[in-house]
Amino acid sequence: MLTLLHIENIAVISEAEIAFAPGFNVLTGETGAGKSIVVDAMGAVVGERTSRDLIRTGARRALVSAQFDALPPLPWFAENGVAPEDGSLLLTREIFPDGRNVCRAGGRLITVGQLRALGSRLLNIHGQHDGQQLLDERFHLEYLDRFGDLSALRGEYEAAYAEVRRCRAALASLHMDEAEKARRVDALTYQIAELERAALREGEDEELAARRELLRNAGKLTGFVETASAALAGDDEDPGAVGRLGDAARAVRQAARLSDEFAGLGESLEKLASLAEDAAEQVRVFREGLEFSPRELDAIESRLDVLFRLKKKYGATVSDMLAYLETSRGELSRIESAEETLASMQKRLAAALAEAKKRAEALSAARRACAARLEEEVARELADLDMARVRFGTDFSGKDAPDGLDEGGMDNVRFLLSANLGEEPKPLGRIASGGELARIMLALKNVLARSDDVDTLVFDEVDTGVSGRAAARVAEKLRQVAQYRQVLCVTHLPQIAAAAATHFTVEKGERDGRTYTAVRPLTGASRVDEIARLLSGDRVTDAGRKNAAEMLRLARGVKES
Repeated sequence: MLTLLHIENIAVISEAEIAFAPGFNVLTGETGAGKSIVVDAMGAVVGERTSRDLIRTGARRALVSAQFDALPPLPWFAENGVAPEDGSLLLTREIFPDGRNVCRAGGRLITVGQLRALGSRLLNIHGQHDGQQLLDERFHLEYLDRFGDLSALRGEYEAAYAEVRRCRAALASLHMDEAEKARRVDALTYQIAELERAALREGEDEELAARRELLRNAGKLTGFVETASAALAGDDEDPGAVGRLGDAARAVRQAARLSDEFAGLGESLEKLASLAEDAAEQVRVFREGLEFSPRELDAIESRLDVLFRLKKKYGATVSDMLAYLETSRGELSRIESAEETLASMQKRLAAALAEAKKRAEALSAARRACAARLEEEVARELADLDMARVRFGTDFSGKDAPDGLDEGGMDNVRFLLSANLGEEPKPLGRIASGGELARIMLALKNVLARSDDVDTLVFDEVDTGVSGRAAARVAEKLRQVAQYRQVLCVTHLPQIAAAAATHFTVEKGERDGRTYTAVRPLTGASRVDEIARLLSGDRVTDAGRKNAAEMLRLARGVKES
């Protein structure tokens, strides 16, 4: 149950706090005062899609928080690591101009998706747009499945149908005409042969490019190596670094016999001499291995030219070309064995279709049983709403789809209505007036709410087009619902406002050149005045007040009885 709603910087509402009571709560006010903004704030705090445009002009952020009490032990709490305290939980949502949202449940950060999943179990908002959904036959199947709690059966069907779609996609990829198949086989055969003749080796393009660079600079390299060799190993005229360091080491060893100060220097020179000798040996081995042939350079250039031409067709590197070769071999193998694979896949599709049809038939049978119960329950609701002669029905037809199946099963479902005795039921959009549609929607929503098991129902001006005796019936129906659910209703009808146990008014005013909206509870004379305004407009008279007081007295009598 929603007990407290706090709003900051939502549209024209700078700040408001509303303490809702159990049972039937109404909000009334002038058109444009901001009643629906309160409903938008409720939607925001339970995770519904919202816009940064909702933030009050000039505000740094918008904030909505909602306190829920007497919560049932919902699985969501354990799944998301949130623990209500004594059955109470505070939800908050901050909305920033850059599009960021910060959501919390009991102080714990959660995502908007998590908030939406929890909010759908706490609050059910029935807005004016729901009437349009009721006219849209695409939603009727969803209404029926929701009423019958058929999610498990539908999930089983959807899994079976997904396998049908996978099989059809696989078959489509196998099907090609003979001419196209022959062309593709020729192309693949040629490409595979060309790549196999090339005898590609992983990484050879990088190796060849490095060797070519070496060969192109063979003269310079030889000169550098010879110079290094002479400097280290020496020649007939110069002993080189190795010899000189050896001479120095021997001289220092002799000096160390005469003075201890040369002991450490001798060890250092011996190490340098040893390192120089190792370096000279490495240069010698490298020099002996230098073999440069113009023919080798020509061969490398020719091989790189082959690789360059192949890269233009099959990939930027040898690795890419080898991968293309494997892919082509696989595709050719599949085409050549397509007949066998096609037969196997057709058997798999037939089995998948049989399973999907079996699941669809089970789902359809459950839907038809649920439709009969739905018609009975809606009929009782309509009778309570002064529409006892209205007949509500459900029409089933097959799908215009391959094998008569699509994602929703084998059924097209639409709701029908006969508004007058003796008339055949027809689609809602061709029969229902605005007032009738509002009452039909209220009846259907009430029936669905019982299966939803959501404690708080919000009705946003669902009484549009209703007046007189029908308005009184709608008020009584909402009052009845409020006996087992908390009901929050935005209304412009005095009959509904009088039937509520708790009444709030939404008022708009101006201060310092800005528009402000306030929400305040009404009791006693102030509530009489507000209902009188709903009855007679802006000019509230004593007669209007008397009528309003009588309406409240009668409503209290009904509630007490």
